[in-house]
Amino acid sequence: MRKPFQGLLNIVRFNWHFYVFAFVLLGSLLFAINFLEKPLQPFLLIICILAAASTLVSLLVSWYVYDLSGLYHFKWLNPRITDSTIVNINAGFDETSALLKAKFNNAELMVLDFYDPVKHTEVSIKRARKAYPPFPGTLQVETSDLKLLSNSAAKIFVILSAHEIRDVNERVVFFEELKRVIQPTGQIYVIEHLRDIPNFLAFNIGFLHFHSKSSWLKTFQGAGLYLIDELKLTSFISIFILDKNGNTP
Repeated sequence: MRKPFQGLLNIVRFNWHFYVFAFVLLGSLLFAINFLEKPLQPFLLIICILAAASTLVSLLVSWYVYDLSGLYHFKWLNPRITDSTIVNINAGFDETSALLKAKFNNAELMVLDFYDPVKHTEVSIKRARKAYPPFPGTLQVETSDLKLLSNSAAKIFVILSAHEIRDVNERVVFFEELKRVIQPTGQIYVIEHLRDIPNFLAFNIGFLHFHSKSSWLKTFQGAGLYLIDELKLTSFISIFILDKNGNTP
């Protein structure tokens, strides 16, 4: 069970350096106002207000998405998964495997972690890995080799992790691996923020860490996967449902 405010607190916990920097910068600007000529003071004050508002909005949206939206309840997912093999893939931070196991306790759950400390150098991931140990039995893999048999998975989940694959070609190779592993009648669920207007308004320049919808569609097409449905879980989260044959979900 997720705790109240768990998502929001994780954001602050793993990215505290950003908020310390923002707080110090804001305090410095407010202090500097006293040394400016009076005609210039309102302009700097407006900048301070906008900076504080932007930070507050990003925290409120994070709270909404990760704690209030039902993202981790999986109510949007067909509950009739029984004896299927489910694969959950993360990039070093796994909040969902225990939840999937509890929701689909009759299914076989395989957890893969493609985190590579050489490629994925963000300090937030390192902090998250210390706070959340790997799910028992997690298999360490590479984006080019998921170490699973072909056509072995009925469902594959890639939840808020695929965007960490920054190289376009590597991302296509990764999705080719997903295509190889998924069964002919199976589905792949890719859950991501997008580099779009709602996420820009929510996270400011932080939205550049995400990929655009057109970029994702090119990746899917490049890997030979079909987009059979797209769900919007709030204005800030997209769920892409893919398969290898273009079947109706």
